[in-house]
Amino acid sequence: MTKLSLLDLAHVTEGGDVATSLANAADIARHAESLGFERYWCAEHHGMEGIASAATSVVIGHVAAATSTIRVGAGGIMLPNHSPLVIAEQFGTLEALFPGRIDLGLGRAPGSDQRVAAALRRNLDSNPDAFPRDVVELQSYFADDGRTGIRATPGAGADVQLYILGSSLFGAQVAAVLGLPYAFASHFAPQALDDALAIYRERFEPSDVLSEPYAICGYNVFAADTEEEAQLLASSMQQSFVRLRTGQPGKLPPPVEGYRESLPPQLSGMLDGVLSATAIGTRDQVREQMNAFVERTQADELIIAGSIYDHEARKRSLALAAEAFA
Repeated sequence: MTKLSLLDLAHVTEGGDVATSLANAADIARHAESLGFERYWCAEHHGMEGIASAATSVVIGHVAAATSTIRVGAGGIMLPNHSPLVIAEQFGTLEALFPGRIDLGLGRAPGSDQRVAAALRRNLDSNPDAFPRDVVELQSYFADDGRTGIRATPGAGADVQLYILGSSLFGAQVAAVLGLPYAFASHFAPQALDDALAIYRERFEPSDVLSEPYAICGYNVFAADTEEEAQLLASSMQQSFVRLRTGQPGKLPPPVEGYRESLPPQLSGMLDGVLSATAIGTRDQVREQMNAFVERTQADELIIAGSIYDHEARKRSLALAAEAFA
């Protein structure tokens, strides 16, 4: 049976602030927990005024402390920004505080531009072997197998579940070779989804942590009591994508009626591409769209995104999505 989870970008809304966004993150995680969601993930982004989860491990601790049973983790940590030892220590600490509940999704994109990467004091390695090498080093710290010659404290022996993230074929290959679960970012980059899943499943090599492939797919949901309201809710995310792709990123804007219809054809077509893994509508309409996506992908888990300006409307959308998926 396909599981349902939540991906939260901890958006800072226009007129809002970081403190409100972080309070909402804890509240939405509690809400997802009450609805039976499997996990809550937040993501690492830097230099973006509209995303409050840059200090990702800190936000995970905040959310885990506000919940009791739902798994909490990173979707993901951008490993090129960090030394594997530091991540082992951070997530080893989280696992010690919240045993059996911590996930660590790993991505190879920097989550920033070159200026921000320089400010992070990281020299991005263009060697394609750098990312899998760092993942293996991180695994060694958690396994406490002595291969690095350094013992991570905290971290050594920690039961942190690792996931490989991706939006291209490269991550699928890494996850397959290492025998790790794989999460594809189809909620904003769906173009390579089918090929990536095929490669992951065909090349998967069983490991000590996973005997068969496990695929998670990102999916946007905008659900409301009427289709018109759902379309209105979706316009905030649509505006954000257009602004991002035209070099004007910012805080999450309020919804605008008729926004999609106001766009020129090239921008409307761009949204058709980047947001094709999206369900918009009433509970029954969302059920039909979600079921079709799961049938197409055979995903073991959907991780639900969907940037909605109003916090209560977002909670209602998640509740309807849970009902639809049940």
